[in-house]
Amino acid sequence: MSNGTPNTPAPAPKKKIGLLGCLGVIVIIVIIAALSGIGTYNSLNKLDQAVKSQWAQVENQYQRRADLVPNLVETVKGAAAFEKDTFTAVTEARSKVGQVKLDASNLNNPEAFAQFQQAQDGLSSALSRLMVVIEKYPELKATENFRTLQSQLEGTENRITVERMRFNEAAQAFNTKRMSFPTVLMAGLFGSRFAEKPYFKAQAGAETAPKVKF
Repeated sequence: MSNGTPNTPAPAPKKKIGLLGCLGVIVIIVIIAALSGIGTYNSLNKLDQAVKSQWAQVENQYQRRADLVPNLVETVKGAAAFEKDTFTAVTEARSKVGQVKLDASNLNNPEAFAQFQQAQDGLSSALSRLMVVIEKYPELKATENFRTLQSQLEGTENRITVERMRFNEAAQAFNTKRMSFPTVLMAGLFGSRFAEKPYFKAQAGAETAPKVKF
């Protein structure tokens, strides 16, 4: 019989096991971070598309109003031919609206957005002055053609108000998500792609009722 000790296998190096464990943890963290990043991007993209979709509805109503203006002016001219300053103001305001374009790709530009709203507010003011002038011509208000145009214009103005409100709601949903943590970190990686959305604001002086003087 041999008095030597039996041979036993050498234990696995603890350092190697520890390294593999750390690598596994790192891989899991990377996967979780990647999935979280993808989910955040998709969420922002969905909200961004909702804002753009709502913007299209705003544009539709503004375009409808612009299309009504020439017929309205021509109809009123026939009964109030000497109110040239008012007609000129409406025509010029409509022309300016046509020159200031803002598509969905520029919604992140607050300066361009402000210029667009300023042009639209200018047309709103000009149309309001025109309606005040028309109050002096009851025979005009009695004509069927004018009543039809007035009804269409009033309906369009109401729809513009509703669509602007809905746009602000969509912009608020996007901005709330975009500015929350950690989404704000992800959004910052894409530059202006997910920049904060501007809001429609009330026209200056809208809180004061217009004064009608004849």
